[in-house]
Formats: sequence, C-alpha cells, structure tokens
Amino acid sequence: MDWNRVEGNWKQAKGKVKEQWGKLTDDDLDVIAGKRDQLEGKIQERYGYEKDRTKKDVDDWYGRQTW
Repeated sequence: MDWNRVEGNWKQAKGKVKEQWGKLTDDDLDVIAGKRDQLEGKIQERYGYEKDRTKKDVDDWYGRQTW
C-alpha cells in the first residue's frame, strides 16, 4: 500500500475520508493532514473502534479508492 498517495493528495482524499467517516470534523481532518496513524487514531476516538478494526477499515477504504 502506497500511503504517500493519500498524503500527497490530501485535499482530494479528505473529502473521501469525510464521506466514509462522517463523525470526523474538519478540524480533525486538518490535524490528520494525510497521516495514517493520525487518521486511525481519530477514527478510534470518534467511533470507539478497536485498533485492529480501524486498521482493516482504513485498508478496505484505501483499496476502494481510485487515484
């Protein structure tokens, strides 16, 4: 997985992230700034998911994206 695509295209990607995880705020997205560990942490915080589930959800989301 080439997460650099997400970081490099964060302005585009954050809209897709917001569609998937609507509980994330615009401030959350600014803090995340394309960093996967920050994204997973905020998803866990907002949704109460376990770390393993969050990692799988992010992997699944990334796999569905067309860059």
